[in-house]
Amino acid sequence: MNKLTNLSKPSKNLGLDLDLDWVLSTQANTSAIERRANNIGTRRSIKKQYQAAWLLKAITLIDLTTLSGDDTERRVERLCAKGKKPINENLALALGVNDLEITVGAICVYHEMVKTAVMALKDSNIPVAAVSTGFPAGLSPLNLRIKEIRESVRAGAEEIDIVISRRHVLNGNWKALFKEVKSFKEACGESHMKAILATGELGTLRNVARASIVCMMAGADFIKTSTGKENINSTLPVTLTMLRQIRDYYEKTGYHVGYKPAGGISKAKDALIYLSLIKDELGDRWLYPDLFRFGASSLLGDIERQLDHFNTGQYSANFRHGMG
Repeated sequence: MNKLTNLSKPSKNLGLDLDLDWVLSTQANTSAIERRANNIGTRRSIKKQYQAAWLLKAITLIDLTTLSGDDTERRVERLCAKGKKPINENLALALGVNDLEITVGAICVYHEMVKTAVMALKDSNIPVAAVSTGFPAGLSPLNLRIKEIRESVRAGAEEIDIVISRRHVLNGNWKALFKEVKSFKEACGESHMKAILATGELGTLRNVARASIVCMMAGADFIKTSTGKENINSTLPVTLTMLRQIRDYYEKTGYHVGYKPAGGISKAKDALIYLSLIKDELGDRWLYPDLFRFGASSLLGDIERQLDHFNTGQYSANFRHGMG
């Protein structure tokens, strides 16, 4: 179900020359954004079969992730198996979706686990995403960060999640940020590049907005909120800020850029709020895995639990919906 059928292919972001006038004219009305964000969860309520349908959609948009220091080949193999069959077979039968071939959007791992994930997913259409460029801090030498990208691509990663140098944003050095991200994009080759802004470390929503624009000008296929390792990860005000930059960039260039919130999204109800916001701000075309992903490790378990409740009327124990 993560296959795209009867959809126009998004226009690939070819990037632009750095336009500092555009960057410096980009602002963010923090109070207005926060008011809008505070009202998002109260404007729309999705219930019963409609909620179940949206949760099934959400599964196809998950980058199922393990980024722990104690990751092993066996853990990654189990994660891949879960990604290929994210819903318990009996539950899928009860919901009548067993023939839809629902899978997650991607499996996201460290470079060392890319080959393991590629082998485990070889009989599926699920891509492997690798975090790269000195994740999560991004403070290793530039030549090593570029080499890491190339090694992950060589190992079979179809998607590369890069981290930007936050100091370039905090210092307002937009030329340095543009040059850095552009060099990462070139190293990715045909693999899709997701640019992680680490928004919790950028200080202001205006910085988030400007960093978003610069990364898109440099050719990012996706912009992503967080590594999941910061003290503050994905938030609704940050999401609203980034989505409006994506919309502005699309309206001015015709290029589609995807969005990936990551970190702290662990509940099904939160996923529904994000999907509603995407629909409102960008439209239905962004509700497919080529333009939207959740970066999450525990979200899938709660979605499966909510679907089980829809089916039986009772909540099952959390341990029944582990990652394998």
